Amino acid sequence: MKKKMYQNAAAAHFREHSSIYLFVIVLFLMGVIFGAIVVNSLSFTQKEDLFYYLSQFFGQVSDGHVAAANELFKQSFFHNTKFIGLMWILGISIIGLPVILILLFMKGMVVGFTVGFLVNQMGWEGFLLSFVSVLPQNLIIIPIFILAATLAVSFSLKMIRRQFMKKVGQPIMPLFGRYMIAFAVAILFLIAAAGVEAFISPVLMKSVVSSIQS
Repeated sequence: MKKKMYQNAAAAHFREHSSIYLFVIVLFLMGVIFGAIVVNSLSFTQKEDLFYYLSQFFGQVSDGHVAAANELFKQSFFHNTKFIGLMWILGISIIGLPVILILLFMKGMVVGFTVGFLVNQMGWEGFLLSFVSVLPQNLIIIPIFILAATLAVSFSLKMIRRQFMKKVGQPIMPLFGRYMIAFAVAILFLIAAAGVEAFISPVLMKSVVSSIQS
């Protein structure tokens, strides 16, 4: 019974916010595409410099000289938590709406640039590296960021309607309570993503780098 209730609530949420979800997903994908295009606009010297630093990093990975897993976990968790925390704050500040969208676009751009650069420089091996280093944690992080951006945009729009259009809708406190709970749940998923990035991705990267270098 409770499971059915949660399923109905989730279905109602996605129906209500479907247009925002669509817009946010398209914006993120545009960021990914733009990031991949930026790689092609780099000069030969810039690519060489970046690839040199990348090669140094891969050398450290294969030698096992990367940061301790606990340190990687903390870095990943705090970085991603700060990101959605900023989205949360922007969602409750009426003027933060465009910044939320810019942040999401930039996140897509970083992912697109990282994958695009690896593939551009290393071909199939670069794709394999991006698959093990970028994909595992981002399977959790990207949906969470899209959900967080959608909730922040939705909450911000409701605040704008109340403030400027004088529309009387649902009481604001229950909405705010659900908004806080949703972001608290998102943080729990980011703990899982940090665990993947700290304990699984480095092992996969080391095995791929070792096979490339051998």
